Amino acid sequence: MHKIAVLSLLSVLFALAATFAQASCPVEAGYTCGFYGGDLDLNDPNQNGLANENDAIVGGSPYGAATYQNFLWGGGYVGGLATNNLSNLNPATAYWEIRSGVSEGNGGTLIASGTGATSNQPTGRSDFGFVEYTNFVGGLGVMLGSGTYWFAVVPQDPSNANRSFNSDTDGLNSVGSQISGEQFFNSAFFGADFTNANNEGVFNIFSGAVYPLCPEPSSIIMLGSGMLGVAGFVRSRLSR
Repeated sequence: MHKIAVLSLLSVLFALAATFAQASCPVEAGYTCGFYGGDLDLNDPNQNGLANENDAIVGGSPYGAATYQNFLWGGGYVGGLATNNLSNLNPATAYWEIRSGVSEGNGGTLIASGTGATSNQPTGRSDFGFVEYTNFVGGLGVMLGSGTYWFAVVPQDPSNANRSFNSDTDGLNSVGSQISGEQFFNSAFFGADFTNANNEGVFNIFSGAVYPLCPEPSSIIMLGSGMLGVAGFVRSRLSR
């Protein structure tokens, strides 16, 4: 009876370690996904993209145009953000924001923002003559209570005379919860002041992701070392 209980405990510990180590997010390898709006669905006749960029054509400070996707958060630290963009840019950095209380013509409260190095990884999808890329920023460490928030990740390539558009999605392969049809678009360049994105076309959900702050590698190593110690103790007990 004791042997079964101890072995069951070990199974739980190993499963927990695997959960920490695995990449479950469909957007960014190495991170567990807390929210993902979904993939660009090439079979959806309403597939689209909305300007999300800071470049030589659509420029400004801190961006030329930005899309804001909402997400329902259970509480905890946000470690990273990403958007999937149909783009001809080659950004090294991206500007990001997290807001609360956004509504028509109202940007709500800016909780956190910044500029960080970005990945520019192809998703394997393309449309409208553009390749789709994931633009991810990490290392954020923003604490959020339980509630509804909006985020933006805008690729920056100010000397590039090309474009970038945040992919629309119908929720294909989505993770977590959001309020459909409550996404927003802000751009002084286009004369848009936090207008509902559906005023610009059909944009019920944008393709973007939110990642909780993951355990540091040292924490995983410590957990693994502790598990090996427990395993050794169990082996010595079972051999008696």
